[in-house]
Amino acid sequence: MVRFLLERGGRGRAGLATAGGAPALRRFGFVAGLALLSVCATTSFAAKRPKETVTSLSAPDLLMDGGRKLTFERAFSLEREVKPRRSFWTRVVDVVAGLPDFHYLVSPYSVTTDSRGRVIVTDVAAVGVHIFDFEQQKYKFLTRRDAGKDPMVSPQCVAVDAQDNVYVTDSQTGKIYVFDAGGKYRRAIGSLKRGEGYFKRPTGIVVDSNAQLIYVSDTLRNKIYVMDMQGSVIRTIGKTGTGDGEFNYPTELRLNGSDLAVVDAMNFRVQVFDRAGTFKYAIGKIGDGAGWIFRPKGIAFDSENHLYIVDGQWGVVQIFDEQGRLLYYFGGRGTGAEQFQLPTGIQIDKHDKIYVVDSFNRRVQVFQYYGVAATATAGRAQP
Repeated sequence: MVRFLLERGGRGRAGLATAGGAPALRRFGFVAGLALLSVCATTSFAAKRPKETVTSLSAPDLLMDGGRKLTFERAFSLEREVKPRRSFWTRVVDVVAGLPDFHYLVSPYSVTTDSRGRVIVTDVAAVGVHIFDFEQQKYKFLTRRDAGKDPMVSPQCVAVDAQDNVYVTDSQTGKIYVFDAGGKYRRAIGSLKRGEGYFKRPTGIVVDSNAQLIYVSDTLRNKIYVMDMQGSVIRTIGKTGTGDGEFNYPTELRLNGSDLAVVDAMNFRVQVFDRAGTFKYAIGKIGDGAGWIFRPKGIAFDSENHLYIVDGQWGVVQIFDEQGRLLYYFGGRGTGAEQFQLPTGIQIDKHDKIYVVDSFNRRVQVFQYYGVAATATAGRAQP
């Protein structure tokens, strides 16, 4: 289904087009694709593979104008994938004692990466945080489900600071849990007397290590809280409404240069502010046209300052330029490579490696984006 929906010149997906010198969406493929997706909205694709099965997936590259390229690399969901080759004696023990109880993604939601290249994923159903370290072939699971004081109940979004400390919002307890780079629990921000949380429903979180500030969205209060590193509130951004600088259920946050981007979920847009909270511009709308946003989830920026918005309703990732023009998109409903079911979080690291949380398929899909500079360097002959 997806190959038909996104087909363009036999390629199978939409790409960048040039109109008047500026990137523009190939509208027919996008609008027709969304229309057909809406007809198929009731179709259910279940992630039925056994929890210990490692599935190999592949997909053709998405080639775009200007030499840009998007490549699917892999998908992962299991602790065992961090260290796929088990030693002979380890396998002997497995035969005698049985396979160990590996962790796996159950209901992943948010994703980030740290300076070591570790992939950090929150898991609502597992009530914890997975840390996948593929380079060092290590895995760690963080949880406070059974803690007597400040237990973690419903982990939502995750961020890291410059020292790779991990910050996790909990939408049910109203707190933020902080772990050090080694995974040791340090403290809870927003923990009040009698175990109550300061926030009503904290979701999105980002850390500005240079300014020593933490930004947290409180979805039910329609505000962004700006705090110091100890958790004291310095100021708030926004209020309830539909105008510029107003929110209707703000969720995910992302820092990019001097900007703070906020998913304004029920206003069906992403608003961008400077770090002091002054409104700059907004991207997205609900309606009949290019750039629709029905259920915005995670957001991220690549090295060319393109804004990526995950749409959980349509199972696609839409990419906009700084002027709000829709450049291209990828995805569609399904269980194959570059197909999503209820995608949520997204992270783009400093190398333009893209991680998309494919929640209902219980996995994270990994892509590599090659911008103009990257593709030019890759194609240059080496001396």
